[in-house]
Amino acid sequence: MREAIPDQILTAAGALFYREGIRAVGIDRIIEEANVAKATLYRHFPSKDHLVAAYLQARHDRVIRSLQEVVEAAMVPRDQIKLIFERLHEKADSPEFRGCAFALAVAEHGDSERVVSVARTHKSMVRDIFAAIMSKAGSGSQQTAAHLSLLYEGALATVAVGRDPSAVLVARDCALSVFDTAVLTDQSS
Repeated sequence: MREAIPDQILTAAGALFYREGIRAVGIDRIIEEANVAKATLYRHFPSKDHLVAAYLQARHDRVIRSLQEVVEAAMVPRDQIKLIFERLHEKADSPEFRGCAFALAVAEHGDSERVVSVARTHKSMVRDIFAAIMSKAGSGSQQTAAHLSLLYEGALATVAVGRDPSAVLVARDCALSVFDTAVLTDQSS
């Protein structure tokens, strides 16, 4: 079955934006890759800004769905945190991995409120995922969720710069230590 036209455009644009950068990829290149007419692209996405925001929204939906699957999995909270970081390690251990698409987009397109808004929402929801796991563990600490989220974000940034996916495993170990300390502290209070 053929992909719907907006999805076809988003798939082509998303791959180019992530691989080559937002500013480096022009509309004509996206039209060529997506194999659509310029009028078709603009009918679905009135501007490049709209297209970038839609690309980020689609990526956000995929990432949050994947993280939500971990939260809903029948496993103990500590193993959920471990799995989140191990999945991130799998992604980071790919030659195509360039780091966090949201951070890359804001760095290049941070003057767009549309783009910044999607990126902020994404970061907030990732933190909420960690908060949900901590809540399941009997620890409602927002501070612990913030720590875990920062370890996740830091791992993304470190791999993007250092090109060493093992940084994610270091972040995983730190996250498990943060988790253990938080749960122990809550149990003793």
